[in-house]
Amino acid sequence: MKYCPFCKKPIEQYWTYCRNCNKPLITDLGNELNRRVRDSHDEASFYTNNIEEDYYDINILDDEVVERELNELEDQLAESERFGKNMGDLLLKKASLFYKKRDFPNALKNLELALENFLDEKEFLNTAICHNELGLIHEETGFFDQAIYHFDRALIILEDLEDIKKKIQVLNNLGNVYYLINDLKSSYKYYQKALNLTEKENLELDAIKTSSNLVEILISLKDYDRVTKILKNNLEFFTKTNDVYGIIQTRIKYGKLYYYLGEENYDQSYQSFTNVLELVDTIKNQISIFIKKKLEWESFLYLGKLHLLWDNDSEAEHYLLNSLEAIRTFGIRENVKEGIVLETIAKFYSLKGEDNKAVDYYSYSTEIYQKFGDKLKIAEMKYEIAKIFQNYIQNEQKAIQYYEEALEIFESLNNLKKAAEIRNDLGDIYVSKELFDLALTNFIMAKKFYAELEDEYNKNLVLGKINSLKETEPNSFRP
Repeated sequence: MKYCPFCKKPIEQYWTYCRNCNKPLITDLGNELNRRVRDSHDEASFYTNNIEEDYYDINILDDEVVERELNELEDQLAESERFGKNMGDLLLKKASLFYKKRDFPNALKNLELALENFLDEKEFLNTAICHNELGLIHEETGFFDQAIYHFDRALIILEDLEDIKKKIQVLNNLGNVYYLINDLKSSYKYYQKALNLTEKENLELDAIKTSSNLVEILISLKDYDRVTKILKNNLEFFTKTNDVYGIIQTRIKYGKLYYYLGEENYDQSYQSFTNVLELVDTIKNQISIFIKKKLEWESFLYLGKLHLLWDNDSEAEHYLLNSLEAIRTFGIRENVKEGIVLETIAKFYSLKGEDNKAVDYYSYSTEIYQKFGDKLKIAEMKYEIAKIFQNYIQNEQKAIQYYEEALEIFESLNNLKKAAEIRNDLGDIYVSKELFDLALTNFIMAKKFYAELEDEYNKNLVLGKINSLKETEPNSFRP
């Protein structure tokens, strides 16, 4: 019997997503520990994490240096193989160099070979390191169940070795990957475990980095008071230690905090994101183009959103397209962040009244979310497209098509609020088309959902439509 790695409930071998928790099931987790775990994944996507990675390590090697070191390693590996020496350390270093080149297939191949070597030699610390690094690459390429599997293996080994600092790092990595699949409860649990360890062991730098990760969850949970305290402490620390990268990350989070605090704080949000772009420009010669774009994309996105709120259309479009370009620069194949930006661009065009463009961008966004199995976002995009067809393009047939596709997903997710709204909208369309039986069926279902939600106001509105239909066409309905 197979079990979902996220909710731990039984699953079928052929499922592509867990029908209990709706998380994607991409890989086979039944492999033995020493089995080669990666095949070629043509559909793998670069899904970078918007939480600090590599513990603020932004050191960059140019291609010539990497190639020279790889050639030297090949010679050392050939010699070690000839004399029957353990090659695990060399393979681990080789994997690291391929990672710097963004050559994930070769990085994975060498990590798996290193893992086999370390397991044969019972070198448990290096085995844990390999599992952690495998987890990071699988996370970055969108294979989250594999990432969780390897992080869990690393954590089990480190528990026995009592290596506190590495344990903190792996707990953070688990927090990261659960955050990426929107499991905020699990993400918070692992971040908080890591933070508790840092405080227990008086590890100030690790506490700063862990609390910075935790901020993302706290913003989602709207715990703004705790976010404010953490960011104030972190900014003081990074300023004192002259850590520009840490300052940039903290300023990004300040910008998001002010944005979500509402209209009175939009100017501060704007200043924070503008300051981020200025700071990134000061270190652009010290970091790779990938890191530069990863630092910039959110600032461009939120500056676009702010200009959109201020009705500055040309500036909004400029920043949103810059955000999309940044993601496509650091991404490999599709990136879920691309879906977020495409969705925002779609909203922009919808507000401008460019309905066909809006539909196109919502459709592009839907395609990205489909690749990552995000059913809720897929339903939301289809719902937005349906509203445009109904209210602006006035193509009722297309509106019905997209409403019904969205409805099927919302009902499967037990999202009664959205399901009720769509049933109500469908009822209105069918009334306009004089398809009164279909209209009544949808209104009755909408009333049922609103009753379950204890939304008396909307329930009574729909009830009024039902009664009006029965009075207008009394012979159309059967008791």
